[in-house]
This record gives sequence, structure tokens and C-alpha cells, in this order.
Amino acid sequence: MKLSHDPSSPEFQARRAQARKALDAIDPAMTGDRASESKRQQWFEAVYSRAENDPACVPWANLRAHPLTAAFVKSQLRGIAGLRVLDVGCGLGDNAECFAAAGAKVTAFDFVADAVAWAKRRFAESKVDYQTADLFALPQEWQGQFDLIHECYTLQAMSPARVPQALAIFRDLLASDGRVLIVARARDEEEEISGPPWPLPPSIFDVAKEQGLEPVMIEDVAATANVGRRHWRVLMRRVG
Repeated sequence: MKLSHDPSSPEFQARRAQARKALDAIDPAMTGDRASESKRQQWFEAVYSRAENDPACVPWANLRAHPLTAAFVKSQLRGIAGLRVLDVGCGLGDNAECFAAAGAKVTAFDFVADAVAWAKRRFAESKVDYQTADLFALPQEWQGQFDLIHECYTLQAMSPARVPQALAIFRDLLASDGRVLIVARARDEEEEISGPPWPLPPSIFDVAKEQGLEPVMIEDVAATANVGRRHWRVLMRRVG
């Protein structure tokens, strides 16, 4: 029987639930070993290697751009063309392709080589420059080169202690008039979380300012059928 690749189908969702259960069982962040960044990285690599080309087995792969990202691109359509865009943690490539379809010059990266190879297979004729790279060890020549950095679900997937460093890296990647677009789950400041993921609290904006980024747009998006849970959609620029 041919497997459905329609994320809305019950059969796809059943495969995803089964895969999620198996992945949670080996996730160091779920089993108490939260201090090990290397083990967490190995877990992300295992997600893609165990998937065996079945997107249902990659919990965040919905085979389309995130609705909040797609809506932003549509609203800014005339301003996207020609921009140098960096897509952080590109996964299977849908967000990167959304920007490219609007005329942006897109570089997209993920630290999992299997994810990048999968994205290249899916979009064999793409103009996106897909690369395997680690956010915390990016090529020096990328510094100051991007008009827009897009981050969707990457910050919330890392331990909160690493988020300030990630924001500082975003700042250094921006061109002088560049912006950072963040799409992430949101939570109240005092709301208890276990993670992963770790939804971002309002204090993230103060943390960003400490790292040289200031919000120019903050949207607190309520849960809907389209996005499922409460989200932030935030646009930031370099301080000064």
C-alpha cells in the first residue's frame, strides 16, 4: 500500500504519532539528559536517518511553508524580491522555497546532512543554495551578508541557555539594514514548561536587546486551527 504524504490525512497522522512516540523515547531532553548538547544533536540526526524518506516520521515536516511565514511573505511580496535571505534550520526546505518563489536569493542550512540532501531531492530544480552548516560554527564569510534571516522553530528547539548566543549570531549575520523574522511558539513568563520544545516567553525580547537586536514588530498570535498553538511572529533589527 502506498503511504500517504498528505499531512492532513489520518493515515499520515497515525504514522507521525507512532514515530513521535519512538523518538521521544530516545530524546535526551525527554529522558532527563538535558545537559548533553552533543546527544541532542545526535537525536536530530536520528530523526532523519530513522525516517527513511517518510516525512510523517519528521515531526516538524508539514510539506508546506509555515502558515505565519507564508502570510508574511505574501504581505511583503513586493519587498522580498532580490533580498538576500538566510533560512535557519531549513529541514525539508518548504520555508526556503516560499521565499525563493517570491524572488529572494535564498541560502538555507541545516546541521543535519540528511535533511539538506532530502530538501535537495524534493526541490531538484530549486535556486535555493542548500548547505549543511552548524548555527554555532557558520562560515565566516556569511557575517553581515543577509537582508533577512528567517528562523522558524529553531530557537524553541534548543535549550534556553543557548538562545542568547543564537540571537547574537543572528545579529552578526545581518547586513546594516537587515531584519530577523522569528516564528515560534509563545508562552506566558510564569508558565511552567518541560520541553522540548521550549516555547519563548515575553522576556525573550529583553534577551534579544541585550544581544543587539530590537523588535520592530511583535505579533502575539492566538491559537487557531491554522497554527494550532499560541505563537510569536516577530521582526527584529540590529540595535543602532
